Amino acid sequence: MNYVSADVLPEELLKEVQKYINGVMVYVPKPEGVRKGWGEKSGSRKYLNQRNDDIRQGFAQGATVYQLSEHYHLSYDSIKRIVYSKVK
Repeated sequence: MNYVSADVLPEELLKEVQKYINGVMVYVPKPEGVRKGWGEKSGSRKYLNQRNDDIRQGFAQGATVYQLSEHYHLSYDSIKRIVYSKVK
């Protein structure tokens, strides 16, 4: 999170804000729809979705949950959660 001095605001707006708060930090969120979801910026979400698709495909081709857990270094329960979950 970046901090910016309130001096960047028009003087009228700054005076109006000071009627409600004065001398404290204020968080101004981004507008709806601008914020990216978890992992979209770094690519983590794409990576995990691809990995999970690969796990589901391996399971559909006959690999056991145990084999997949060994191959992907995930717990048995994590693999079960992936292969038995509904794909969005």
